[in-house]
Amino acid sequence: MKDICCIGHITLDKIITPRQTTYLPGGTAYYFAHGLRHLNDTEGFQLITSLAPSEQQAVDDLRKEGIDVENIPSRKTVYFENRYGENQDNRTQRVLAKADPFSVEKLKHAEARCYHLGSLLADDFPLEVLRYLSQKGTLSVDAQGYLREVRGEAVYAIDWKEKKEALRYIDILKVNEHEAEVLTGETDEQAACARLAEWGVKEVLLTLGSGGSLIYAGGQHYRIPAYPPREVVDATGCGDTYMLGYLYQRMKGASYAEAGRFAAALSTLKLEHSGPFAGTEEEAWAIVRNSGR
Repeated sequence: MKDICCIGHITLDKIITPRQTTYLPGGTAYYFAHGLRHLNDTEGFQLITSLAPSEQQAVDDLRKEGIDVENIPSRKTVYFENRYGENQDNRTQRVLAKADPFSVEKLKHAEARCYHLGSLLADDFPLEVLRYLSQKGTLSVDAQGYLREVRGEAVYAIDWKEKKEALRYIDILKVNEHEAEVLTGETDEQAACARLAEWGVKEVLLTLGSGGSLIYAGGQHYRIPAYPPREVVDATGCGDTYMLGYLYQRMKGASYAEAGRFAAALSTLKLEHSGPFAGTEEEAWAIVRNSGR
């Protein structure tokens, strides 16, 4: 049995910044797999993804790195265009293609202590998938996809229609401040976290970009700082990097705050480079130690 099974689409990403335009594989699935490889955790990790045969090379490359990858064939691959301004906290998106959603039938063979669903779009994971996986292990979800609907090529912000039932099955939920407000109607960060916990979530991770993050678990709030990067290069995948760092440490028995600080440091290292996290666990802990926080 694996420690962590990440389920999500590998994407094609077109990333536009004031400096350059780059084309890279992306998505939670991609950032998780490469990040955990650099943390030397390929033995305890499995990736289940779904993409078109034309992008099979992305799967082959991951397997060459020793990562256990299963690809569920899809008619298309998700294709995102991410455009950033000078402020990397601000992003606009277009979706140029969508992949097939995941289903219970396609995931019945998965065996792990923790399942992380990297939702990118609202219909990636039907409610029955959350219900089913919650019975098999700890269920972790990034809410972002459930709050994004594609019409044409444009991405529209929506509320999560089934949220109150879905959140009953979710042990660990990651949201940013905007997503938390959409879900709960609360503008106060602590009140939003408490509301999500009231609806059933055991560990709420509220990321605040350059403002750090807030973890609410066991009835307590833990304020996690953001560690300033030496240079801001590419923010794409920072939320996924935070999540993989948190789950990696929690599966090793770390406390909420300890896992949060490690996750924040991993995000800082990721922010300094294009592509997925490529540093080491030691570098992340060094950032935490040197900060004194």
